[in-house]
Amino acid sequence: MASRSGSRGFDPHHGARPLKRLIQQSVVNPLSRLILQGQLQPGGRALLSVRDDQLLVEGEAVQ
Repeated sequence: MASRSGSRGFDPHHGARPLKRLIQQSVVNPLSRLILQGQLQPGGRALLSVRDDQLLVEGEAVQ
């Protein structure tokens, strides 16, 4: 995933700007959805994992 993200996140003409877009789409947007849907509460934990070459973002309550 990291090497694939690196190749998808870099463009010789635009530099690392595509990486910012990739992070926005793969991490920030899913985290925002979890918060808005109430699945990630204050003090909760966000878990990022890779399954089938896809980045998964999940919320977990902390006891």
